[in-house]
Amino acid sequence: MAFVLPDLPYAKDAFGDILSAETFDYHHGKHHNAYVTKANELVAADPALQGKSLVELIKTSKGGLFNQVGQIWNHTFYWLSLSPEKKQPTGTLLNLINEGFGSVDGLIEKLKAEAVGHFASGWAALILKDGKLEVTSYHDADTPVAHGHTPLMILDVWEHAYYIDYRNLRPSYADRVLKEAIDWDFVAQNLDGEGVSRADQPG
Repeated sequence: MAFVLPDLPYAKDAFGDILSAETFDYHHGKHHNAYVTKANELVAADPALQGKSLVELIKTSKGGLFNQVGQIWNHTFYWLSLSPEKKQPTGTLLNLINEGFGSVDGLIEKLKAEAVGHFASGWAALILKDGKLEVTSYHDADTPVAHGHTPLMILDVWEHAYYIDYRNLRPSYADRVLKEAIDWDFVAQNLDGEGVSRADQPG
């Protein structure tokens, strides 16, 4: 079974000027889709790879295939981390945020600093480690899946994620998305440790 480009969980024009429909046309429709197409080509060329899930391939592959499958998972998890409706953390998640960062604003500033300070292409992320929240980042196509991390949300800081709407202003993109477009319900759901599976696909 070939990997597919997952549908967006919202309309591509749902975010107004935070993220434009044109950005989704390119980022989801072209960039994400290109990783799916290339991964399927590489898997089809090697019988030993066939039947393995996306997560299995991330954990066992290197080089070109790792880049493709890592990017499929990262992008899928990124789309799920976004919400066109502004939300706020509540319950256990809010308690963990206050414990680790003092406030929601404190967490957002930490995530923004990680995203802006990350050199070149990659991903800023919030993970759960030893029962506490931790902000980290990954270079290029690297992914929390490859490190056994428990992902809660991820933010794309490749230039193609923001250049149409924000040009070279990564800080402006990170600020608006983190403050206005994170699906905190999805983040809270991933406290169950099953976040990796939510962006997986069968082989």
